[in-house]
Amino acid sequence: MLQNLAIIIRMITLTRKLKRGDDSYHLHKNHTKRVSVRDKLLVKEIQEMETMLPSTCAIKFVDPHKLHEFYLIVSPDEGFWQGGKFLFHIYITEDYNIAPPTVKCQTKLWHPNISEEGDICLSLLRQNSIDGLGWAPTRRLKDVIWGLNSLFTDLLNFEDPLNISAAEQYVRDRDAFKTKVRDYMALYSRS
Repeated sequence: MLQNLAIIIRMITLTRKLKRGDDSYHLHKNHTKRVSVRDKLLVKEIQEMETMLPSTCAIKFVDPHKLHEFYLIVSPDEGFWQGGKFLFHIYITEDYNIAPPTVKCQTKLWHPNISEEGDICLSLLRQNSIDGLGWAPTRRLKDVIWGLNSLFTDLLNFEDPLNISAAEQYVRDRDAFKTKVRDYMALYSRS
């Protein structure tokens, strides 16, 4: 609660400076930096994103001065991963919104579209994708959040997997797949 309040105060302060035309703000004591295009976009997008979060998601900023780096916690309320808690690290580079955010799953899980190392197969996170659904400058952070959340429900894809073993196990023996998902959740996911 206090963390969200600090972020809101930080965004209000930054927004006021942007409206005044003040192109500098303090990231840390003794360090001044020009407001980047990324940071200008993030002020608006984070406000929008927080009002439109799925009920199964929560955002956590480690440092309220760094709007470009945060964690997403997804707690699915249906499907194979129901009851689990999955942590994603989201980092927005200076090239944002031309380039997509970098996202890594921090929770080890058994999933066809997320590798055991945390890599994620989601078209939206690719600069160029074969299906034409990749990143575009018109995309926003809320799209990333909803996409990651949907990997546990309607965007779950066994036909074009990143974790081929998980997808093959699902096709071969669905009960064994469910058991392995539950085993991974018991070991790595905090509900």
